[in-house]
Amino acid sequence: MWRNRNVWIVLIGEFGAGIGLWVGIIGNLDFMQQHVPSDFFKSLILFFGLLAGVIVGPLAGRLIDQYSKKKILLISGLGRTLSTIIMFIAIHYENIIFMVLFLVCLQISAAFYFPALQAVIPLIVKEDQLLSLNGIHMNISTIARIAGTSIGGILVVATSLTNVYGISMLAYAFLFIMTFFLRFEEQSKVQVSSDVKVNNPKQKEGFTEIFRLIRSTPGVLNLIILNIIPLLFIGGFNLMVIEISDLQHNDSIKGLIYTFEGISFMLGAFIIKRLTKKFSNTGLLYFFTTMVAIAHLTLFFANIHWMPIVSFSLFGLAVGCFFPVSSTLFQTSIDKTYHGRLFSFRSMYERVMFQVVLLSTGLFLDTIGLRYMVLIFGAVSLMIISKLYVNEKKYKQAEALKDTQNISV
Repeated sequence: MWRNRNVWIVLIGEFGAGIGLWVGIIGNLDFMQQHVPSDFFKSLILFFGLLAGVIVGPLAGRLIDQYSKKKILLISGLGRTLSTIIMFIAIHYENIIFMVLFLVCLQISAAFYFPALQAVIPLIVKEDQLLSLNGIHMNISTIARIAGTSIGGILVVATSLTNVYGISMLAYAFLFIMTFFLRFEEQSKVQVSSDVKVNNPKQKEGFTEIFRLIRSTPGVLNLIILNIIPLLFIGGFNLMVIEISDLQHNDSIKGLIYTFEGISFMLGAFIIKRLTKKFSNTGLLYFFTTMVAIAHLTLFFANIHWMPIVSFSLFGLAVGCFFPVSSTLFQTSIDKTYHGRLFSFRSMYERVMFQVVLLSTGLFLDTIGLRYMVLIFGAVSLMIISKLYVNEKKYKQAEALKDTQNISV
């Protein structure tokens, strides 16, 4: 895999763009802090960007499946690079409307780029290398997040916001240039046309076709539902860290939590390859989602100094193992001709869930507090896991019975 030039291009490009993304996010927060006094309006501004990404999701899925994935990556990468110009205008005129427009353009580009990238990964490596590449890709993203937030934090203090977004723009441009060097084979247009003629073209090309496939593939449906559990934690991550800091009257705990969670995440992505050799992918998914639920429940003791560090470390390890397996199963469970729509739907689903969890976390923290909120989220997670596990057992027993009856006949 390491001799594959496409792998190096994807990882190096993702690292550069990841730094640019997080430098830009720090810049966004600083700009809003200067010009938007209301926390509600800050969340509303971020919501508009995410909403735009959800709205174009179905279109993105169809286009990724119908056209060259490399061209989609290039066009969306160029769009992400040029969208930064709008932010320069926002800074110059100190106008928040231009920032909203910038976020909308950025999220629309992301709605095309990230599903296309997920659809490209199975095309550049062999199937038995997918798990390793997904794990390494997530580690690169984590390192880029740490580096990007650190650099962004320094830059907003040491220089102007224009320079901050200039660096972000250069990082996006770097990714755009790297994408030109990708070389992989895609299904030819002639073959796609013949496939469409054999199958009903309206169904073949429609975004809603992905829902039929998901319903007819129980493993994928269960996987989508299981993704709710890490999202219950991720959606309220930053709010919980702030609440824990206030609960313990200790600002330094925030840095420790982020550090230990990041290290644990990278450790999980590193060891998961070995675990899949000894255990089934399905069993690992249930085990690590249970770990996430336990991490939530242990935050009931967040008033104890070291307990949140243990909880977030447990969470980091669990999701570091969960996401590479999850991504690999998504990439291998459904035919590649549907990958654009599948990953676009997944992106839409996660964006909506993230917003729901974020709002729910804020509401619960204001009403019942952190300790009782984590009990509710942890209990809900365990209920989901138990229900899916029982349903999967019943499904396998039914399938085994059906096979036995067929053999008897």
